[in-house]
Amino acid sequence: MRALALYGTIGSLMVTALATAPAGGVTGAAGAPPAPVAHHLEFGRCAPVEHLPSSVECGTLTVPLDYAHPEGRKIHLTVSRARATARRERQGALVFNPGGPGASSMEFPLYGALPKWSKLARAYDFVGYAPRGVGRSAPLSCQDPGKFAKAPTDSRMHPDAAFKRKKVAEARAYARGCARRAGSALPFYNSVNNARDLDMLRAALGERRLTFMGASYGTYFGAVYATLFPGHVRRMIFDSVVNPAPQQIWYRNNLDQDVAFERRWGDWLRWVARHDDHYHLGTSRQAVQRAYDTATTKLRRAPLNGKIGAGQLQSAFLKTGYNDAFWPLRAEALSGYLHGDPKPLIAQALPRPAGAAAAEENSAAVYTAVECNDARWPRSWQTWNRDNTEIARTAPFETWDNAWMNLPCAFWPDRAESADAELDAAAHRADGPEAGGDLVNAADRTAEAAVDGALHGQRRPLDVHTAPGALPPVLLLAAERDAATPYRGAVELQQRLPGSSLVTENGAGTHGIAFNDNACVTAYAEAYLLHGKVPARRVYCAPRAEPVPGQQATRSQHALPGK
Repeated sequence: MRALALYGTIGSLMVTALATAPAGGVTGAAGAPPAPVAHHLEFGRCAPVEHLPSSVECGTLTVPLDYAHPEGRKIHLTVSRARATARRERQGALVFNPGGPGASSMEFPLYGALPKWSKLARAYDFVGYAPRGVGRSAPLSCQDPGKFAKAPTDSRMHPDAAFKRKKVAEARAYARGCARRAGSALPFYNSVNNARDLDMLRAALGERRLTFMGASYGTYFGAVYATLFPGHVRRMIFDSVVNPAPQQIWYRNNLDQDVAFERRWGDWLRWVARHDDHYHLGTSRQAVQRAYDTATTKLRRAPLNGKIGAGQLQSAFLKTGYNDAFWPLRAEALSGYLHGDPKPLIAQALPRPAGAAAAEENSAAVYTAVECNDARWPRSWQTWNRDNTEIARTAPFETWDNAWMNLPCAFWPDRAESADAELDAAAHRADGPEAGGDLVNAADRTAEAAVDGALHGQRRPLDVHTAPGALPPVLLLAAERDAATPYRGAVELQQRLPGSSLVTENGAGTHGIAFNDNACVTAYAEAYLLHGKVPARRVYCAPRAEPVPGQQATRSQHALPGK
């Protein structure tokens, strides 16, 4: 569900208990401590590392690491804001999350300068933030960034046994790295805590009720927020909706994603074939697939520029499944490479400079931690091997790469194991005068984790739903052929949030559709946020125009997911 940049293209005693439940689950214990009180956010100049202009101001939100112990360890989240441009029209703050897990919206205030967002920018403060673990918000890391960004890499749609053994070993090592680097803090990077942090942000902004827009993964923890705090919601847009059914989080959602990506990949292959007079890659889907397979084999044998192998090719072309604005670009790159001009492929597939490696590793670490912490995953490699082998027979394009990305969850530590990893790391650091205190603190956290684990049991997802009338009407947006968040997820969420409306872009597959290239969808979203107008329960928009050969995508068209 990862979306790593903005698309331009989100009360009862039971609720109180849920809002203060520990990270290991959402079932609160009797006498749970009260929710912490957020302090008013103070904004000022942004740190240079954020690379934001003077028109954007920044602040720091302090939240508990563990909401079951609100007076314990604190973490600090970075927040950005651009004030509404028309003070008399101001309706409050609009908070945005672009997905992930692992994405930041610190750049969101800049979108007010884009024409498609200008009406909203008059009425709302645009507020972005880096969720826990992301960027400078209690940053999480599982691996040395240099090792994470090592290139070239391989990608195989039908891996043999030796390749699988290698990837299993890598996944096990990655999970151990997460536990060792994060220690006892690791279990607290999860969707329920992301929702709690969002409510702390609402309060710190001085907003009685939240206006929120979430895309992709942002729809899931936004729905968790709506379940926990329905009385705190003003307006919410969920764009490109994750299926929130507990049995789907997250293993089954990823398997469904594999099937949906194959369909979307087929859309691109057929589009290229229809434009063979321009790209000369074949006049059928099968012929274009063979051209792609030829490029994969060539790059596996002789990586381009020493950095672009089969893995880099696959990563670059996966984006065709997220946004059809990439279709002409990738077709040009594949055609050029196979016909003697590698420059377009180098420009599009070359790994980012070394300076970006840390940010990419951080994003991957947060993605892994949140999804692994949210739910129980199959612990048996035989289960993973069976399920992914079966799906890859008919949907090979993304299946195994997706499995490798999520496989660390098969080896994910429980809370006590995370604390033990911190204790072990502290022992390795025990060579200075402060070593004794380091070891004592880690040992205390190990004991505390063992007690909490016994009290609160295993990880399980929150059952997302609200009672009729408990939640104001919310707006769901979905493209019918979305690969990253298949359409039936939007239907499922609508059933769980009575009174919600669903806008469908028929026959389209771009991931992230509000304020993008479909004026019909944007009109519904704009009317909702500006005037509270909710359409009928189900409404439909015609698809956007297909791209044309030679068309160059702009940043305002991009949804740049990393998965």
